[in-house]
Amino acid sequence: MLQYFLKRLLSLCLSLVAASVLIFLTLEVVPGDPAAYMLGLNAQEDTLNALREQLGLNGTILQRYLSWAGGLLVGDFGTSYTYRTPVAELIGERLWVSLPLALYALVLSTLIAFPAGIWAASKRGTLVDSGVMGVTQLGVAIPNFWFAMLMVLVFAINLRWFSAGGFPGWEEGLLAGMKALTLPAIALALPQASILTRVMRSSLLDTLGEDYIRSARAKGLTRGQAMWRHALRNALIPVLTIMGLQFSFLLAGAIIIENVFYLPGLGRLVFQAISSRDLIVVESVVMLLVFAVIVVNFAVDLAYAWVDPRLRRRR
Repeated sequence: MLQYFLKRLLSLCLSLVAASVLIFLTLEVVPGDPAAYMLGLNAQEDTLNALREQLGLNGTILQRYLSWAGGLLVGDFGTSYTYRTPVAELIGERLWVSLPLALYALVLSTLIAFPAGIWAASKRGTLVDSGVMGVTQLGVAIPNFWFAMLMVLVFAINLRWFSAGGFPGWEEGLLAGMKALTLPAIALALPQASILTRVMRSSLLDTLGEDYIRSARAKGLTRGQAMWRHALRNALIPVLTIMGLQFSFLLAGAIIIENVFYLPGLGRLVFQAISSRDLIVVESVVMLLVFAVIVVNFAVDLAYAWVDPRLRRRR
């Protein structure tokens, strides 16, 4: 297990280095001068040069990359061109909205998908199975931003159970913060729950068709006993993969939902930074999100090895 862990850890480190180079070079070739954007079209050249020097934009690409990457290693993300505050502070403030939102949505989608997928698999070919698959097909087809606006209309404007948007801050209490994140979390969770339900059902049905399940049934176990004792754990491998990808999506891809509900999260921060040509913020946030994706995949790989020890010998 230790050898497997070290191999996956090396792969994680190499992926992070490759991602940092790709992100930096991609943003470097984006047209536009942040200094000119900040000072306006009529700024004098000597003023522009002074600001570029202050922002660290006059060095070579290699110098700027090493400075940025070296700062990331020690937690120094640089200073925002627009806000004139450390990027780490901006990310820290927004992360306390985006991370709870992603976890909230993932918990909701899991609580919905696992029982629904298991129920549909146990009732294969019945009306229950068809109903669950029909609902999940609808959940996949409906765009989450449209569903978010519908929930605002129903629960915020008509029923007035929730606020239409904004975030009061965690200093107002856990209940107030969770209440503000409930509608966005549901809007994010339902499409993901639909996908996870279908994967759970399909994986469980495939596992129930394996020879060792038939052998267990031949020894006297009922279908339900064979499913809970043997099939469910082995069916979790593709489900874990989807859950890892979903968490990454929920953390990095909630920009539309954050804008619908006016949440001060990472997605909204990136949108504002792109609009104002604040490249240091864009680079740092994107790198943080890539780090989250890679670490989640690393955790999923370790979970694979825990669920199915045979995988440790294959890699």
